[in-house]
Amino acid sequence: MKRIKPLPSPLFKTLVIVLIIALLFMLLGPLFIASDPAEVNIRERMEPISSAHWLGTDHLGRDIFSRILAGAQTTIGTSILILLISLAVGIPIGLLSGFFGGRIDRFLMRIVDTFMAFPDYIVAIVLSGLLGPGMVNLILAIVIVKWVGYARLVRSTVLGEKGKDYVALATLHGLSPFQILIKHMFPHIIGNVLVLATVDIGKIILMIASLSYIGLGAQPPTPEWGTMLNEGRAYFYNAPQLMYIPGIAIMVLVLLFNVIGDSLRDHFQVKG
Repeated sequence: MKRIKPLPSPLFKTLVIVLIIALLFMLLGPLFIASDPAEVNIRERMEPISSAHWLGTDHLGRDIFSRILAGAQTTIGTSILILLISLAVGIPIGLLSGFFGGRIDRFLMRIVDTFMAFPDYIVAIVLSGLLGPGMVNLILAIVIVKWVGYARLVRSTVLGEKGKDYVALATLHGLSPFQILIKHMFPHIIGNVLVLATVDIGKIILMIASLSYIGLGAQPPTPEWGTMLNEGRAYFYNAPQLMYIPGIAIMVLVLLFNVIGDSLRDHFQVKG
């Protein structure tokens, strides 16, 4: 059994605490905000930072702070949903493909190879364009390109484990394939999947924001960080904060997930 390195305690714990606080603030913050993020008030358009509007207002007089918090629910909530669906699809397929092999493995891996032959963003844009704009179609498009990574990762882990002695002993003791998968295989994939998921959620956030930015995701007036970037594009020279603020929110959150993912990768000694 390989020895697991200790986590880089100061950095890892600090980043996790910061991430948890940020997520709680973003997800629960709108409950305590009096301003409606969709309320238009032309008389207060383009107002600077003040006690009434902590981050100012946009081109329609909407409170930017309220929209950032409400947009976090859309962006982060959708990212988590996409990740969970991708895991629910990819993990079972990877387990079955790696453990049983044969025709099942060849068939499933040809599907995986087809999707992995093209960049995630290109496939997601094409699928979103074909399905049409909207959050439901965006979720479907990203799930289609994301489950394959988990399926291949789990399959490779299972292939490396199923030839070991403990699997043969479990079979001799009368355990069914399902019991072997759950009791013996599943614990070995947790570390690898956790590392990939932590880094992947940052990529999913970027993908959602990118598709919304080009009009294929959330539609106005729904507050979403990518949509806010697109709306502020026309006012970049006069009011650059309309793009800076959602852009910084995306950057900080993705950076936190990536650094935590790197720490977990070192902890579980995952290669690649």
